[in-house]
Amino acid sequence: MFLELPMLQRRRSSKWVEYPSDVLPAFVAEMDVSLAPPIRDALLEAIEIGDLGYAEPGGVFESFAGFAKRRFGWSPDAGRMRVVPDVMTGVVEVLRVLTAPGDGVVITPPVYPPFFVDIREAGRRIVEVPLADGELDLDGLERAFVAGAKAFLLCNPHNPTGRVLEPERLEAVATLAERHGVLVLSDEIHGPLTLPGARHTPFASLGDSRSVMFTSASKAFNTAGLKCALAIAGSDEVDAELDRLPEELQYRAGLLGVIASEVAFDQGDEWLDQVIDEVSGRHRLLATLLAEHLPSVGYREPQAGYLAWLDCRALDLGDDPAAAFLAKGRVALEPGPGFGTPGRGFARLNVGTSETLLTEAVRRMAAAVA
Repeated sequence: MFLELPMLQRRRSSKWVEYPSDVLPAFVAEMDVSLAPPIRDALLEAIEIGDLGYAEPGGVFESFAGFAKRRFGWSPDAGRMRVVPDVMTGVVEVLRVLTAPGDGVVITPPVYPPFFVDIREAGRRIVEVPLADGELDLDGLERAFVAGAKAFLLCNPHNPTGRVLEPERLEAVATLAERHGVLVLSDEIHGPLTLPGARHTPFASLGDSRSVMFTSASKAFNTAGLKCALAIAGSDEVDAELDRLPEELQYRAGLLGVIASEVAFDQGDEWLDQVIDEVSGRHRLLATLLAEHLPSVGYREPQAGYLAWLDCRALDLGDDPAAAFLAKGRVALEPGPGFGTPGRGFARLNVGTSETLLTEAVRRMAAAVA
């Protein structure tokens, strides 16, 4: 399932071409897995018959509804779903139609770096409410809402910490948002990768709200380059407002992405369960490797996903320890400062790879600070 270096180096994705060949890439959120067989077969059939035209939703809404029922115990309304090219494109376009230029949008750093870039692209203003010891600061959120923020871009499961929010905490967010008239945009792209011991609760499963949830098969099934995600309105009223989205937005998604997503949601459970089991084992392996080779690096195993948030401040490598790991160890991690000021001294490591390559990554990190 997880491929080794010679096969991976044949790939042309950004993970494998951004750095010279002597650098081991462990930065971008892309797994080193072979494609799930049902997805591979569906894509090969589409290519064989030349089915490479403009995207239509087909059965992807119903497929996701079935997936959500099996995985999350939630039956979403397929009628409230829309195809978008990817989560962040969807976020930008929804902000453009549901908020006004200059409106404040709350984010909770350390958080996914494109949140900073894309909120500005939408012409909105960033309002930071940092996590408090890895948890949402509900008091801070309320202060931001009272001060006039119009939207909250929630990341659940959280990237980079891998924290999965419990229903009670999500309910508290929903209550605050409703009280102050705040739009909630919930990025749930890592939800399908929730690890054993945790359970993902879709924000839209809490009941009707002024919210839009975003999800995709792209992270769980490693199909980001195929371009397909879903935007799901939290109420009929919001769904009606989303009619103002650009009509051509759907056609900016890829038909192969829609096909792959439909098959993933319909037929991918067994493969996904194997991936989750493997990823959970990689996190345990990382904890062991760090204890042996870099015991001063802080690491809390996540509840979802294949990303590890590493506290490297004790190594005295400055604000961006990833720069030292790259320069001296020839291993590329995602720089912590890109996740906001609270990310200084941190780095994000992708464990979605083979045991061999994960071990080599930690070995190189240790060599860089030896």
